[in-house]
Amino acid sequence: MKDFLKYVLATVTGIILLTVIMGILATISMVGIAASSASSTKVEENSVFTLMLSGQLDERAEENPLSMLSGQISENVGLDDIISSIRKAKENEDIKGIYIEAGIFSSDSPASSHAIREALIDFKKSGKWIVAYADSYEQSSYYICSVADKMFLNPQGMVDWHGLGATPYFVKDLLAKLGIKVQLCKVGKYKSAPEMLTADGMSEPNREQVTAYINGIWQVMLKEVAESRKIAVDSLNAYADRFIALSKPEDYVKLKLVDKLLYTDEVKGEIKKMLKIDADESFPQLTLKDMENVKGKKKEGDQVAVYYAYGDIVDSDTGDMTDQEHSIVASKVCKDLEKLAEDDDVKAVVLRVNSPGGSAYASEQIWHAMTNLKAKKPVVVSMGGYAASGGYYISCPANYIIAEPTTITGSIGIFGMFPDFSGLLTEKLGIKFDEVKTNKHAAFGTMSRPFNAEEMALLEQYIDRGYQLFRKRVADGRKQSVEAIEEIAQGRVWLAYDALKNKLVDEIGSLDKAIEKAAKLAKLSEYHATCYPEPTNWFDALMNQGNKGSYLDSHLRTALGEYYEPFTYVKNIRHQNAIQARLPYYLIIK
Repeated sequence: MKDFLKYVLATVTGIILLTVIMGILATISMVGIAASSASSTKVEENSVFTLMLSGQLDERAEENPLSMLSGQISENVGLDDIISSIRKAKENEDIKGIYIEAGIFSSDSPASSHAIREALIDFKKSGKWIVAYADSYEQSSYYICSVADKMFLNPQGMVDWHGLGATPYFVKDLLAKLGIKVQLCKVGKYKSAPEMLTADGMSEPNREQVTAYINGIWQVMLKEVAESRKIAVDSLNAYADRFIALSKPEDYVKLKLVDKLLYTDEVKGEIKKMLKIDADESFPQLTLKDMENVKGKKKEGDQVAVYYAYGDIVDSDTGDMTDQEHSIVASKVCKDLEKLAEDDDVKAVVLRVNSPGGSAYASEQIWHAMTNLKAKKPVVVSMGGYAASGGYYISCPANYIIAEPTTITGSIGIFGMFPDFSGLLTEKLGIKFDEVKTNKHAAFGTMSRPFNAEEMALLEQYIDRGYQLFRKRVADGRKQSVEAIEEIAQGRVWLAYDALKNKLVDEIGSLDKAIEKAAKLAKLSEYHATCYPEPTNWFDALMNQGNKGSYLDSHLRTALGEYYEPFTYVKNIRHQNAIQARLPYYLIIK
């Protein structure tokens, strides 16, 4: 017995010691990582910024401390990091050019791809060069890389240039097989988000609006690639129609889509020619991670705050909805905006919105916080890929709204979806229900049956009041009549150029232009931009890993690809607020 206790005690002691040692090692590693991140990167003469255009592009990248400790490379790339790095490369005289190596790249929206492209065009204004290379160019990466002075392709590679398409799918019959129906109340004939769960195909109004905006996006892409590659728009359309992705690589050179077919090692020789160095010389390269630690221009003057609001709009940071990459959590955003309103060092605020919408209640809360902020200092909205439905709701109080050319916005409408599980419970699982109540509507919302006609009428009145409020918020914010807003509302989605004509936005332009406008409204002669919310500190990021389910979620996102968003939408529908102002997730533009 003594020996047994001795061995047990020794084992327990060993486990405790191992845990302590591992904790110390992890802490040392994290301190080392933090220290290396905090230190600035020295830029040598004749350096090249190597931009690996691969992975999932998001508005901002969120670091995973566990991945960094294990040596894994994050698959997420932040749009803000790429734009900032390109700007630093332009300003740094020791960086002579940018080498883009395109891989498997997934952009969160055409607007984000356009923003990178515009930053690269601005980089070239400094007189520096850009070289691009890929084993195969995907359409979005080709669109970005087409600004390069030289485009090279693997001798056995392809250029995927096929046009844009949206392929919605519908799961109403699948749910019916499980005994589940979705009861719908909505206002706005164009409000199409519920169709995936309630219809067998696209409604004609939805088909009309989707056709309009994907054609609009395609025209922007055609025009810009045509200008960069000096190819006629008609020719680019013809290449797409004949599905040039399956053409011989030599044809891409003849058609001016690329400049030369080369292997990777041969590209280095071309870069050395651009640097005007001998073939046997080497040149220093800076990665995106390196560029994050390269010092930019010194921040001087007054502060313009840039607050990033991207992802689904949700009420609070609870429930399964937050296992997605990022959400606009109303309770947190409202507190943050209140702090910016009270901060005397912040002279103006730019709200960077990239959201398809979400909870109508959460959108109203953020609208209120925006209104309070605007009462104290100028507020400008910069729209990213999406600022629609709830995303537009939170934008409309701003003093001024600037959208990217391919921003999808509008969608002024509202709906409520109420899953009916009674068929699953009674017919499939054999559960029986009975009912006793004191008042007529005491059992309103019971799982035992669907809503009856009178209950649906009450819900429709409630949804209609929400729509009327949404219209009024927009009318007040845009200084127009409710009648004028109704003409462009009804849940209709607009591309930025059309939104400009309809006075939903004030100008087409980048985030930089929004910052300039905010400074002008605040009458600042000298200013700098500071990003909010501040990055999560190492300890909090580590502690939150278990709460977010980020490891599984990131792998799920990789596995599902374009179907990730619709999957999580269906998966989390029971956790969402029933009243929604959002775009559909199934409209995958590719």
